[in-house]
Amino acid sequence: MLENINSPDDLKKLSREELPQLSRELRDEIIRVCSLDGGHLASSLGAVEIIVALHYMLNSPRDRILFDVGHQAYAHKMLTGRRDRMPTIKKEGGLSGFTKVGESEHDAITVGHASTSLANALGMAYARDSLGQDYRIAAVIGDGALTGGMALAALNTIGDSGKKMLIVLNDNEMSISENVGAINKFMRTLQVQKWFQESESAGKKTVGALSKPLADMLSRAKDSARHFFDPASVNPFAAMGLRYVGPVDGHDVRELVYLIEKLNELDGPTILHVVTKKGKGLPYAEEDPIKWHGPGKFDPATGASPQSSAYSWSNAFGDAVTALAKEDPRLFVITPAMREGSGLVKYSQAHPSRYLDVGIAEDVAVTAGAGMALQGLRPVVAIYSTFLQRGYDQVVHDVALENLPVIFAVDRGGVVGADGATHNGVFDLSFLRSIPNVQIALPKDTRELRGMLRGALKVGGPVAIRYPRGNTDRVPEGEWPELAWGSWERLRAGDDVVLLAGGKALEYALAAAEGLPGVGVVNARFVKPLDLKMLREVAQQARALVTIEDNTRVGGFGSGVLEALSDLRLGTPVRVLGIPDEFQEHATVARVHARAGIDVQAIHTVLAELGVDVPLEV
Repeated sequence: MLENINSPDDLKKLSREELPQLSRELRDEIIRVCSLDGGHLASSLGAVEIIVALHYMLNSPRDRILFDVGHQAYAHKMLTGRRDRMPTIKKEGGLSGFTKVGESEHDAITVGHASTSLANALGMAYARDSLGQDYRIAAVIGDGALTGGMALAALNTIGDSGKKMLIVLNDNEMSISENVGAINKFMRTLQVQKWFQESESAGKKTVGALSKPLADMLSRAKDSARHFFDPASVNPFAAMGLRYVGPVDGHDVRELVYLIEKLNELDGPTILHVVTKKGKGLPYAEEDPIKWHGPGKFDPATGASPQSSAYSWSNAFGDAVTALAKEDPRLFVITPAMREGSGLVKYSQAHPSRYLDVGIAEDVAVTAGAGMALQGLRPVVAIYSTFLQRGYDQVVHDVALENLPVIFAVDRGGVVGADGATHNGVFDLSFLRSIPNVQIALPKDTRELRGMLRGALKVGGPVAIRYPRGNTDRVPEGEWPELAWGSWERLRAGDDVVLLAGGKALEYALAAAEGLPGVGVVNARFVKPLDLKMLREVAQQARALVTIEDNTRVGGFGSGVLEALSDLRLGTPVRVLGIPDEFQEHATVARVHARAGIDVQAIHTVLAELGVDVPLEV
């Protein structure tokens, strides 16, 4: 059935009785595609019937279907003419792992971060009504994304606006990690209320009526529902002015089609609460949806995948902070819903009373850290670089303004590869460097990471320790090297041209300098403060400097070196290598670095331009 569907129009030629079979075929194809090279598996499996029902009852691309995060939209891609290209997903030149406006007219928004769909839907509804148009708008958002303040704020405004739209609340009690917070607890409460347990059988009688009686009955049902809640509580969706229907079975595609058909007749905003199973249709993914959220290559029959003994930077951080917390009772770790990704499973188990998951609310994570620091704790906010962007104002206003001792463990700093432009952490050096009081450190290995974590506890003030995605070395437990805070180190002698780099970029600098007499390498492991003493020395001795960074060239490490040389009244020529002022599309990290001009070959090209005798590239 699936092979004959190349557009939503083809989908509409099927009978409603055929939709369950199509859903099974979509699910099988998602499993096959993800097994080849990985992908967003569990989330896409859980949303199949929702996507089929929406495309069956709406007319995309005229009607706008929005997906929050977009990682659950694989079935959407298949139904909108991209089925044959699915094996290219997340590969260079291939499909994005998320929805992307430039990829298809059926992708209503470009997305990759959570909690943005409802504000987009609100804006589209105002645009539609202002221009006198009549298309429909449907936003699919997971219950995990409701932990983000942006989603809740948008719901409040949507309810006040009265704008017509359908919000499909995909409730699987999961984001990547387990969901947390009051909204999640409320969703669980809904599902055990007697009225809602009976609503599935009563629902079709209710929505089977015509529009005016339907609206009246839904209004009465909404009022009646309140009596089944604690008198002190109110359905928060109703309180926001939103019509609420559900919960219903999110894997009964025919019922979803029926409900969406009837709800399309109503004015105003409606929430359709559907309960789904993340990983649906694949037993081992249903059992462990966290593990199967975004797996690599695997055997679909058994779930077996290539074993790896690699040790990630996230694991190195998690092990270090777990050990450090044993020494310092003030240490407290905060994460915005990224326990697994940030390597904090072990920490959360070892120190549960000093661990806080705030959900997908990065701004809350930062400001909660500020509150802890004000009262004597030493909080560590473990956060991906791309998500720290969402807490920028809080870093400025709540942390840096009072020079509070909050440590930011900035994971995925630099290019991340397959997740592409929405996830590349290539702006943090620039936006953090511009904030007074903030100090920035780039460890070259696990030893430096551990030394910087311990040093940050001593030095005080806001400190960002930034490390890349990928693997690093292991060190013996208990090894805590002492680092002179703010110091650089010479790793390779040479006073003709000196390469200055830290973190991931340092690997390229060392490889590029190999076998080139006169080319020195400095581990510029502190971006702020710069080691002005060593910078003065190398600038006075060298004929030229080359800075290399896995960060945008605009306002980053290289800019800091230029500013410092200007203050030192030194005119040593400097070449700045970094990510160009443009968004980098998905590919392997090595390929993106090559395109951006910061890899070994790019460094050799610059050295040759500076007169260094560089051997020809093979």
